Amino acid sequence: MNLFGMMDASGEAMEAERMRAEVVAANMANAETTRTATGGPYKRQHLIFAASTGDGDFLDSMNSVAAGAAPDTSSLPALPALPGFNLPPLNPPGSTAVAPTVHIAGVVEDPGPPLKRYDPGHPDAGPDGYVAYPDINPLTEMVDLMGATRAYGLNGSAVQAEKEMIGSALEIAKS
Repeated sequence: MNLFGMMDASGEAMEAERMRAEVVAANMANAETTRTATGGPYKRQHLIFAASTGDGDFLDSMNSVAAGAAPDTSSLPALPALPGFNLPPLNPPGSTAVAPTVHIAGVVEDPGPPLKRYDPGHPDAGPDGYVAYPDINPLTEMVDLMGATRAYGLNGSAVQAEKEMIGSALEIAKS
């Protein structure tokens, strides 16, 4: 995997996390919305992330490991013995593997029922006096937002480190 492939993977992840933060913000903004254009209360939105590569090797290997099969390491170079660290590199030197990336597979609505609150004076109250509110927990949304923010920042740090590696490689090539 080349450095630019790693930048692509980090860039895709940053885009996905930005969308995740936007969905959380929309959920928080609509936490009290009792009437939408489609009728009924706002439904909490969730993002579905999916892994993707250009050649499917990453997905195939993840699926085989998830099914309980041991990963094929026969083509990987031998590693020096380090206590507690016996994992092979993701892409051995000379590999043409494509960097795995993430993309948004879709946005889905929460299938859960709305919360019912007794408020007979509300314009959206039913005949029994209850109003249907979105089932949005602000604490859950804040945790999701913090996770998206941290992941975005970590991928930004990875891009910065990659830029520094490229700069160092250019300095070495000049000398």
